[in-house]
Amino acid sequence: MTPLDLARVETLWVYLAADPLLWLTVTLAAYVAADRISAALGRHPLANPVLIAVAFLAAILLATKTPFETYFQGAQFVHFLLGPATVALALPLHRHWPIVRKAALPILAALLAGAFTAVVSAVGIAALFGAPYPVLAALAPKSVTAAIAMGVARGIGGEPSLTATLVIATGILGAVMVTPLMVLFRFTDWRARGFAAGLAAHGIGTARAFQVNPVAGAFAGIAMGLNGLVTAALVPLILTLF
Repeated sequence: MTPLDLARVETLWVYLAADPLLWLTVTLAAYVAADRISAALGRHPLANPVLIAVAFLAAILLATKTPFETYFQGAQFVHFLLGPATVALALPLHRHWPIVRKAALPILAALLAGAFTAVVSAVGIAALFGAPYPVLAALAPKSVTAAIAMGVARGIGGEPSLTATLVIATGILGAVMVTPLMVLFRFTDWRARGFAAGLAAHGIGTARAFQVNPVAGAFAGIAMGLNGLVTAALVPLILTLF
């Protein structure tokens, strides 16, 4: 390729990079490719499509030296859908309401214990290492979906962008670890397995639960939705202790 051709390619890239549609397309294409890779690997826990897609996007942004602000002009359309997707979690709760009603007491106990443990363990460990309050506030809602976590963090003095990063990291780690841990400890009840995945790893854990078993996926969605409500109420109260 001649220098003139390189100059033309660079000019074309500068033009395309400024178009939000490009980064929306890149985001969707990265996830589709990652999902196909995950399927080809038999949905192995380590082959998480979100993790693979994040790696793809990070490599592209680094290679093209694209700032996050430019990328987010396109990605914000996907981000906007987090709100409606969170509201849609009412559907599995309604669909499986008879089963949920029969197990209401265990679900409530697991919900309160899990939400409390997720907040206190993370914030407590960070506080022991001397993390400042804004970091604690960003860390506290890490186990709920980003749409709720970012709003909670903003309301208590945390940095929403840091919260979003922590939420994604928590979800990926949870989705990778949940199946091996459940097998290791011989948990066979799909309701319990799914509820634990949704409670600890929000949407990414819920997606993993649906890949494993539809009942687990339904209960993961229920846990994810309920945990958002409980955590939003618990976090401000717990942070007063720190």
